[in-house]
Amino acid sequence: MRKVSPPVFKGKLSRSLYGVVLCSILSFPALANITEYQLDNGMHVVVKEDHRAPVVVHQVWYRVGGTYEQPGKTGLSHMLEHMMFKGTKTLKPGEFSKIVSQLGGQENAFTSSDYTAYYQVVGKQHLERVMQLESDRMRNLVIDDEEFNKERDVVTEERRWRLEDQPTSKLREQFNAVAFLNSPARNPVIGWMTDIRSYSAQDMRDWYKKWYAPNNATLIVVGDVDPKQVLALAKTYYGKYQAETIPTIKPQTEIKQEGIRRIELKGATKVPSLMMGFHVPSLVTAQTDEEKQEVYALAMLSSILDDGDSSRLPTNLIREQQVAASASAYYSSASRLPTLFQLSGTPTTGHTVEAVEKALLAEIEKLKTEKVSKEELERVWAMSEASYVYSQDSTQAQAMILGSLVSVGLSVDTLDDWIENLRTVTPEQIQAVAKKYLHHDNLTVGTLYPDGKEHTGLKAYRGRH
Repeated sequence: MRKVSPPVFKGKLSRSLYGVVLCSILSFPALANITEYQLDNGMHVVVKEDHRAPVVVHQVWYRVGGTYEQPGKTGLSHMLEHMMFKGTKTLKPGEFSKIVSQLGGQENAFTSSDYTAYYQVVGKQHLERVMQLESDRMRNLVIDDEEFNKERDVVTEERRWRLEDQPTSKLREQFNAVAFLNSPARNPVIGWMTDIRSYSAQDMRDWYKKWYAPNNATLIVVGDVDPKQVLALAKTYYGKYQAETIPTIKPQTEIKQEGIRRIELKGATKVPSLMMGFHVPSLVTAQTDEEKQEVYALAMLSSILDDGDSSRLPTNLIREQQVAASASAYYSSASRLPTLFQLSGTPTTGHTVEAVEKALLAEIEKLKTEKVSKEELERVWAMSEASYVYSQDSTQAQAMILGSLVSVGLSVDTLDDWIENLRTVTPEQIQAVAKKYLHHDNLTVGTLYPDGKEHTGLKAYRGRH
């Protein structure tokens, strides 16, 4: 399954998830109809009513992903996601998906650095049936050796197709491993190829037993439902399982960076490209009100650089200087661990990737020396509010936002205060975080250069996801 990033708290449209546009997390009256429960076995239940259509989104999120894994066993969470479709004590391999399809529904799953999630979108009359199916594989999965061996081959093919044969993706993976030296944030979600090839079926059984328990999961239900009825169903199907002892993860705090790091990669590409990243905190890791305010300031800074055609990077680097064919900024403030404030770009014909790096750093320096105007702040706030309205069109988007929040330890109340907190950010605070975090000694740079070879490509990936 492709890696799916959590919603990006930066005041603009975030990455696409299965064709659903997820937007910024903002304050809005429609968010008031959220009900939370906790089952006796510790399972968290979140229900959001949306009665505009007779449809329901049912999701189960497990608090385990790439950052929970150890060296030598990277990608176990993603591999287990694949195995979750290979049958239970009562269902044959593939039967789960077949039943959901017969109900007229959609289903899939995804793994990220911080969580693994499974979802179905069905007519509201089928909620009980999909809850029965999903609860069954929470504790009754059968991991057959033969099925495992076949699916491991599928995952190696997926890695070759998505990473080994994609120079830009390969750069991103290796860039991340250089930016983080001892934090599990360096782990590729799909796993390193040597790790994937060494998996055993018993590794999967152990990982499943360790993490897939009701007290390590959150049930998200969004749609045309009655919260009390959802709770009753949850008690029937998920409440019957006992809580398990969930492992305590030892902290693997990233060491302080004390100088610029660089990685260069050559690949079958016609155009060079650049990735840059500065270590920054996330909303999850912020311990004090002051640190949380820094997160909001970083989110605003990111949107000032790259939030629509009138933001600084497309205006200055692409249209005016014409040094870059593309230029972007990215900050995921909802990461479970400290994260990166990222910049990227590709040069135009006649310019070098070094020129793009210089231009991007010049934009950062400008933020340190010149205060952001009130007009720029107002533009970001206005776009954030408009983006949120569009996000409410999709029950799937609403569920994804809720699940990603609670799975990293944030409260659903985060929704209520996001835009208000963005509005408290001052030009001085944006200038302060730029000086504190966006400097050379905290910078990692990854550069991809053409190797002169033609990109032949592999056959299309034929995995189920």
